[in-house]
Amino acid sequence: MCDNHNDNFQPHSPEINQLKKGWDRRNFLTKTSMGFGAIALGSLLGKTLFGKQIDQLSAGQAPENLEAEILRALPHFAPKAKRVVYLFMSGGPSQFETFDYKPKLVDMFGKPLPDSVRQGQRLTSMSSNQSILPIVPSIYKFNQHGQSQTWMSELLPHTAEVVDDLCIIKSINSEAINHDPAITFFQTGNQLPGRPSIGSWISYGLGTDNENLPSFIVLVSKNAVKDQPLYARLWGNGFLPSEHQGVQFRAGKDPVLFLDNPEGYDGADRKEMLDYLSQLNKMQNEANADPEVEARIAQYEMAYRMQTSVPEVMDISDEPEEVFEMYGPDSKDPGTYAANCILARKLLEKDVKFVQLYHQGWDHHGGLPAGMAQQCKATDQATAALIKDLKRRGLLEDTLVIWGGEFGRTVYSQGKLLPDNYGRDHHPRCFTMWMAGAGVKPGISYGETDDFSYNIIKDPVHVHDFQATLMHLMGIDHERFTYKYQGRRFRLTDVHGKVVRDILS
Repeated sequence: MCDNHNDNFQPHSPEINQLKKGWDRRNFLTKTSMGFGAIALGSLLGKTLFGKQIDQLSAGQAPENLEAEILRALPHFAPKAKRVVYLFMSGGPSQFETFDYKPKLVDMFGKPLPDSVRQGQRLTSMSSNQSILPIVPSIYKFNQHGQSQTWMSELLPHTAEVVDDLCIIKSINSEAINHDPAITFFQTGNQLPGRPSIGSWISYGLGTDNENLPSFIVLVSKNAVKDQPLYARLWGNGFLPSEHQGVQFRAGKDPVLFLDNPEGYDGADRKEMLDYLSQLNKMQNEANADPEVEARIAQYEMAYRMQTSVPEVMDISDEPEEVFEMYGPDSKDPGTYAANCILARKLLEKDVKFVQLYHQGWDHHGGLPAGMAQQCKATDQATAALIKDLKRRGLLEDTLVIWGGEFGRTVYSQGKLLPDNYGRDHHPRCFTMWMAGAGVKPGISYGETDDFSYNIIKDPVHVHDFQATLMHLMGIDHERFTYKYQGRRFRLTDVHGKVVRDILS
């Protein structure tokens, strides 16, 4: 294409005008039969059904739109957090080798899990055929750290340095016992796919503070064991407008797919194409009133703005050497967990509303001691560095940081048990996550489990409670924030969830 095409662009070219004329004729003929009938029906039924809207239209007012009213009410109160970074440890990290210290297990190696503890609870198919469920204590040492004197595993020496900034929740629980429904439940509030993700709800409700970047961005570690798959629907928009789906940023030449111009196609050409496309989309929207058309228009416009903003924010080469030293040796390699943590900090500085990092490889049914050591080595330093970095830049006070997986692990070993080699099965009944930053009490542990970390004995926090608390910190009442789809009003927390106020500062 020639470079001067954009100079010849006409907002209402003859081709567009002719198309619009034909479109208008068709719309008039197809719509008036139903339109006149609806008005007649409204006059027969009176003001109880259509009358209110007819009065509004005659007075030049738009009909009431409950969805618009819901959005106008947001935020419901002053938010403590302006942005979120969610470090999702996909696969289910073991609480026994990280945060939930159980010293009484040391003398119970190999003994069967008592029936009084299990209480007939569901097992996965991977361990339900075992004749006994042998107890296995962690082989790693625990020590107390910080002014809070919090017990932490030796596998997390860097996280131990920021323990006084953390709110460690040991009583998270879920009903989902397998990976796909469990991670889907955490991300969307339902075990079945199709609902909007947390980041999409936040994007839809609160919008963006940076028009040149998506409000919801996803980063996936390239240096992680791909033991369990990740699906794009985990950061999908579900039934919300598609402009609110998470946008995955990748390491390499094309961080966002299909963003760069094709070969021989420059910025002026792209602008001309988008101008014509926008007109066609607006005609389509006028004809069908499909909100998805408006979402497409917004996505095309965002993609055009991102062509200049994404390369700048993705480039971490100009970071000072001391930043790379703080985040660890992997941080200079784009796409690693450590490099993604630096990138997350840069995105938060640009006021991206919701940043989600996924790091796979925590599903240790066997070889857990070595597997946990590998996973902690890949993530511990960078995780702690992110907390430190946000804090020294004054961002931690209004940024919510979250760490955790989709469930925990069992106290018993799955399969063959050796003193230094064992595995743990899935355990959703109680496991550990932590939160830090905006609006969360620092340096505390919340909730307690029994001596086997099998049951909760104090302050349970359900997944829906966690979701409700996250939204509360963003200034959203989770019960009032709904979206109508197929005749029903949905919300992230379904019909459940309560804010865990005891952990709020």
